[in-house]
Amino acid sequence: MRFLKTIFPLILFITASVSAQLKQITLEEIWSGTFLTESLERLHSLANGKEYSVLNYDRSKRASTIDVYDYKTSNKIATLVNSAELPGINQILSYQFSEDEKKILLATELESIYRRSTLGSYYVYDLDSKKLELVSDFAIQEPTFSPDGTKLAFGYQNNLYIKNLVNNTTSQITFDGKKNHIINGITDWVYEEEFGFVRAFDWNSSGSTIGFIRFDETEVPEFSMDVYGTDLYQTQQVFKYPKAGENNAEVSLHLYDIETNNTTRVDLNAYNSYYIPRIQWTKNQNILSVQVTNRKQNEIDLIFVDASKNATKLILKETDAAYVDVTDNLTFLEDNSFIWTSEKSGWNHIYHYSNEGKLLNQVTDGNWEVTDYYGFDKNTNKVFYQSTENGSINRDVYSIKINGKDKARLTENDGTNSASFSADFSLFILTFSNANTPPSYTLCNTKDGNQLRLIKDNSELSKKLKSYVLSPKEFSTININGNELNMYVIKPVDFDANKKYPLFMYQYSGPGSQTVSNSWIGSNDYWHQMLAQEGYIIACVDGRGTGLKGRDFKKMTQNELGKFEVIDQIDAAKKLGALPYIDATRIGIWGWSYGGFMSSNALFQGADVFSLAIAVAPVSSWRFYDTIYTERYMLTPQENPSGYDENSPISHVDKLKGKFLLVHGSADDNVHVQNSTRLIEKLVQANKDFDWAIYPDKNHGIYGGNTRLHLYNKMTKFIKNNL
Repeated sequence: MRFLKTIFPLILFITASVSAQLKQITLEEIWSGTFLTESLERLHSLANGKEYSVLNYDRSKRASTIDVYDYKTSNKIATLVNSAELPGINQILSYQFSEDEKKILLATELESIYRRSTLGSYYVYDLDSKKLELVSDFAIQEPTFSPDGTKLAFGYQNNLYIKNLVNNTTSQITFDGKKNHIINGITDWVYEEEFGFVRAFDWNSSGSTIGFIRFDETEVPEFSMDVYGTDLYQTQQVFKYPKAGENNAEVSLHLYDIETNNTTRVDLNAYNSYYIPRIQWTKNQNILSVQVTNRKQNEIDLIFVDASKNATKLILKETDAAYVDVTDNLTFLEDNSFIWTSEKSGWNHIYHYSNEGKLLNQVTDGNWEVTDYYGFDKNTNKVFYQSTENGSINRDVYSIKINGKDKARLTENDGTNSASFSADFSLFILTFSNANTPPSYTLCNTKDGNQLRLIKDNSELSKKLKSYVLSPKEFSTININGNELNMYVIKPVDFDANKKYPLFMYQYSGPGSQTVSNSWIGSNDYWHQMLAQEGYIIACVDGRGTGLKGRDFKKMTQNELGKFEVIDQIDAAKKLGALPYIDATRIGIWGWSYGGFMSSNALFQGADVFSLAIAVAPVSSWRFYDTIYTERYMLTPQENPSGYDENSPISHVDKLKGKFLLVHGSADDNVHVQNSTRLIEKLVQANKDFDWAIYPDKNHGIYGGNTRLHLYNKMTKFIKNNL
């Protein structure tokens, strides 16, 4: 067998000979922050290209500061803002500069709405006058400076407002906003979750016009969640949630003229405009770019809207037999030509188009994926990006001329490399980690990638971890169903090949995802390390449908989510179970969200392979999940009923033989607890024995206070008692 061919060198970890002298990881340490990594919070490159700002917090003084540092010397140049000196501000949670960097928007007292959206109190701080001004007496959403810094646009109670910072007046520009009916300029639940953005308005370059999306949710079915709280009676959270096959919000595009106070609607009926997942002004103050897609999401039209004429023009059409990904990579150059990324070659790559949509050049090419686009430097004609050219579990940073020549690798260490470039692209801060090395932050020269100085390296964490029993992640590939699948394995430090060990598998498996990556460990990894030292072998396999191995590998699960992915997990468990040191009668699997959907299916459909599964916040039927995500991969239930039902865990409960733990939060606005209650009822009626837990008022993340500690204690005990 070829599936244990690569083992990364042991750098941070220790050997079994001294393990008896070292400490074991505990759940209390994992969830109390003992192993947290240091980072550069809210890193922002200043326009001069020589300095950057970072948000710092001094716990002893309970004060937030926005500090400016010199790139080359690391010396602190100035403290721009100190919350201790600002009345009414306890902590700064984020900040945003005006374009001229003379004002800073400070976010305080943020309250989460859903995954990305927040309500908060915001202040504008004038760096010249040192004046602090509250934007609104009410909690608002997505305040954004106009290009000249004299105004702020923001959302409040489903309408858009503009605050004039010169005369301190606020004007309402939309008036029909109403909860669960009309939203102006802020996305609805499903757009926020699946298209990944909240602010659905944008200023043009002169600040004369705002383009915004309007959502009419009137016909979208409502979902309600009981919130039990501490009062005698529970309350209800009611919001619009379009499930697969149901009505979505009707979206429309509008232009608001600042001078005339007039709003006009843009006619998009000539295009596949069922969804409007992106709007962005070009370098031309009159031209708004709009990306629209059909309900199947297998076609994206890039449209230019001429605001001066309210006229539209199709610039680019991207199609795929399965679906087309929406990204944030669209970048307009000075001549209004643009950068675009596409999978049309079979791999995600960078393309350069004219302002008329004519292909000028394919900038990158090869059997590897561009995983991040950083920008274009007009002075050197270089494009900067991150890719998997050095192996799908690794990331490196590259530069290349926009004509596709003179490509240079700017990073040298195998692992996960990412970059934050200075405003003039002369320098970048490299963030590097791998499975053995916690994140380090290094200043590098963009010309050749040479490291100039170390900024931060988490050396204290590295030192701390030397006193713990930890095993290396062994990266490899495993051949399953004709595919080389990425895999890692964690063995006990005192591993003995002559013994038999239970196997505990972890996966997520969702479309385009990656769980096997050469990057620093997270909370689940520490838990897996703890289990490994208690005698379990941990394995993780990225099966078919996961990402970064090309378009065909990722999209082969189209219309049948949960079919090939489950087959791969079952067959991987069989192959691993055939190893002489694995006890094939003691194989378990677990996952969260899509991973919970998968672990449920693996246990039910692989009843003779898996003896245990844990499913946290799982989808139990794609009929219960939202339109945009589900239909992208499955079409609607009306079009593809067998794809929905044949691969649903609910359809396979009668096959359950092993031990099953099902966990959900009762206030999960994403994967509703309905998924688990339906699965519970099916299991009960099939007279199957299983364990389950509902965490009151907890969302999809199931956290808060001791919640995560309690959950992982429960899962640990379940594993020890049953595997």
